[in-house]
Amino acid sequence: MKYDFDAIIDRSENHSAKYDERKKKFGTEDVIPLWIADMDFKTCQPVIDALTKRAQEGIWGYTARPDSYFAAIRAWQKRRNGWEIDPSLMSYSLGVVQSISACVKLFTPEGGNVLIQTPVYSEFYDMTEAWNRNVLENRFLEKDGKWSMDWEDFEEKLQQADLFLLCNPHNPLGMVWEPEELRRMAELCMKYHVKLFSDEIHSDLLFHGKKHTPIATLSPEIANYVMTGISGTKTFNLAGLQASTMIFPDLHTKQVFDHFWTNMDIHRNNAFSLTAMEAAFSQGGEEWLEQLLPYISDNFDFVVDYCEKHIPKIKTYAPDATYLMWLDCRELGLTNEELHDFMIQKAKLGLNDGCSFGRSLNGYMRLNAACPRSILEKALKQLEAAVNAL
Repeated sequence: MKYDFDAIIDRSENHSAKYDERKKKFGTEDVIPLWIADMDFKTCQPVIDALTKRAQEGIWGYTARPDSYFAAIRAWQKRRNGWEIDPSLMSYSLGVVQSISACVKLFTPEGGNVLIQTPVYSEFYDMTEAWNRNVLENRFLEKDGKWSMDWEDFEEKLQQADLFLLCNPHNPLGMVWEPEELRRMAELCMKYHVKLFSDEIHSDLLFHGKKHTPIATLSPEIANYVMTGISGTKTFNLAGLQASTMIFPDLHTKQVFDHFWTNMDIHRNNAFSLTAMEAAFSQGGEEWLEQLLPYISDNFDFVVDYCEKHIPKIKTYAPDATYLMWLDCRELGLTNEELHDFMIQKAKLGLNDGCSFGRSLNGYMRLNAACPRSILEKALKQLEAAVNAL
């Protein structure tokens, strides 16, 4: 079927965090919300149909997790990424961020060190510090708007680390790692005996002919070393249903993880997330995704073109992954606090502050481009007017 991504969906009545938390986050509801990483698009029709049918059954008691749940995820990964996942090493989780939190707690010592690559989304900081672990930053190098790894610093920091959190693909920079880069990271982790967690939640959202490489597919040795978090929630805009999957290197690591959640009695599926995930992965979600990706790619191009022509002081680029854009606002000459206030009070936009992704950064913002183009156009016109009034 043909999907309409230009349709404006009123989310103000469905308790959407993106809209209903504007007052809490920005101090006002008078902003266009382009911040939190979910999309302003309806999900695929097979998911809507499956959830409607499930809702009409009228009984949503304790819900078992059938073999078909993991089979649907395995089939998707094999089809899209060539990844043959051992089902005995798969575990259900509420979300990738929750999995990161659990792995920080379970697989690092009290007061230990967790290596992250910044700028990166703020939960990498938050889940580390929540368990009284120390953040080690391997800061990306930036030159003329291009970001790359500092390999010398990476290896130096690894020698102090207990766990490395990899964002693959990368949020917010939209980088798709090449296989040789991933292999080098993994081999260095193995050399220094540092556990590796790969967050691959955005792996279906790729552009410009790029291909995702699950790091666990690089070699049997690397697969035996890596913990991977995946989910369909970003792909199909289902974050409110809370479901993800962990793939472990061995049964012992999986058992440690599973025991942690079982101790909190979190071991069954949500009735609706089970239904949604199976439908998305096996009943027609791919058709929706193949229409979504070109629309988002065109949104990227629209934003880049608009900034180049009308707001040249703000630099951006079309990312190779995610639906998030990184805005370089340094030419505005504002401090982080001033830039935060400017976007809210003058441009009337609700964006993410760049300094939450890298605490040493100044002058950046993150923009969520997964919305109807008319919303982006309105937002950019407001931003243009605000910049011109500086």
